[in-house]
Formats: sequence, structure tokens, C-alpha cells
Amino acid sequence: MTHPIAVPAFPRLDAGFLAQALVSARARAPFLPRLALLLDSGLEFFAEQLQNAQMISAAEFFGEACSTAPAHWIFGELGGKKILAVPGCSSAYENYSVPRIGFMLHLIAELGVQRLIVLNAARGINPQFAPGDLMLIDDHLNMMFVNPLRGQHRKAWGERWPDMSAPYAPVLQKIALHLATAARLPLRRGVLYAVRGPSHETVAEIPMARRAGADAVTMSGVPEVLVALSRRMQVLGLSCLTSMSAGLNPHKREDAERAESANRSRATLTQLLQRLIKRIG
Repeated sequence: MTHPIAVPAFPRLDAGFLAQALVSARARAPFLPRLALLLDSGLEFFAEQLQNAQMISAAEFFGEACSTAPAHWIFGELGGKKILAVPGCSSAYENYSVPRIGFMLHLIAELGVQRLIVLNAARGINPQFAPGDLMLIDDHLNMMFVNPLRGQHRKAWGERWPDMSAPYAPVLQKIALHLATAARLPLRRGVLYAVRGPSHETVAEIPMARRAGADAVTMSGVPEVLVALSRRMQVLGLSCLTSMSAGLNPHKREDAERAESANRSRATLTQLLQRLIKRIG
């Protein structure tokens, strides 16, 4: 008889646990970053661009009992700017607890990060989009029904009711659009539809999402954005469209298409991120 793999329980956010993790992080971090980059699974390649990179096991921050944390954090430099990159961020469909999803952002905030770039993989639902496009996130629809801000709260942990009128900082969006235009890099704009997964959306669900105003769908990033906003970080969101959703994609098997799309967007994404980090780091 087989048994399902259990995800280790993650402690609830409390002052003592956060303080302990912060002491460990400060002792091991080569510098205190002001800019952090969250890289969704499959998009970790950008971390290879960092110079003087120092990789630190996240277990050193979170403890061995919390080994489900992202495998490592990377502290490095790009264009003279120091940055923290966290590759392979977890998704809600992996059944991580809500405290687990949000805790990492609280720790990043305690380290002094003020600006956050969230990069995720998404599927296009706007018929004018195509696999390989890069989309600047204007807003999101949180259909995950997950919010790490629920539960116990302390004033020191940020805003209890963060303003959501402009979750993705207009000033950073303006910079990204200017840099993309100047470098002639194609950059879409749209609203992100966030679901828990892991099953993809159905043919009937796509028109519903479109009527709600969405342009792409993802399974990651939004819970982290909510915590970042509560901690008063400026957030910039970018989505790499790896494929089109059901009803818009003639191919049921999309592994080859996803790989090809990733390769097409890789150069554009790398160039834009390099320019962004040099500008806002």
C-alpha cells in the first residue's frame, strides 16, 4: 500500500520564529538587499546572469524541519547593483500551507528589500497574445482564494488591510515600458488570472476569465505579492506566456511548445531584466 508524500508542516508566523530566521539570514547573507527577484519554476535561468553570486541554502534560514522552502537563495550583482534572487518559488498547487507561502516574503522584507520583481509562467487567454510573449502585469484576479494575510497579525508585520488600488507600482511599470520601448523589446500588458491548479483551466472557464477582464492565467506569484504590498514594497510583475489556454491551443500535448516558447521569450526577458535591475536596483 502506497501513502501520499506529506508536506512538512510549516510553523505559523510568529514573532519568535521570524526573529530567529532573520538572525540566521543576516549572519549568512553577504549583503542586505534592497531589490529582490522571485523566479517561477522554469524561469530560474536568469539567476545565471548574476555576478559574484553566492548561493545559500534556504534551510539555513528556515531550519531543517522546513525543508520545503525554496532550495536556495542567490545573492549577487548585475550592472553594479546588488540583488537577491529566489529561484523555483513554490506554487499553491503544491499544497504548501498559507503561512509557508507568505513567510518568505516577510523575511525578505525584514532583510530590507524595498522593491520586488515577481516573474511567473502563464498561459495566454487573450486571443491577441501568442506563446513566447512577455506580459507586464497591470493587475490580477485572485481566484486562488488564498491570502497569507489572514490569521494573527502584528503591526510590525505590515498593513493589515493593504491598499489594492494599484498593486503593481505604476512608477516601476512606467520604467519597464520606457526601457522596453527604447530597446525595441516587445512587451504586452494585461491582467493576470491566478488559480490554485494543478489542473489547467477548462474550455468553459476561459470565456469566464475573459469576461472578467483577464489576459493570462497562472498558478503562482499572487500570494507573495499580497504580502509584499502589506510590507509596503514596490512590486513589478512580469509573466512569460509559455502557451495558450484550452480552446486557444490546437495542441493537447504542449511540452515541446512550452520549451520553444521559453526559448523565444528568454532573450527578451533577459534583456529587459538586465536593464530594469540597472535602473531600479
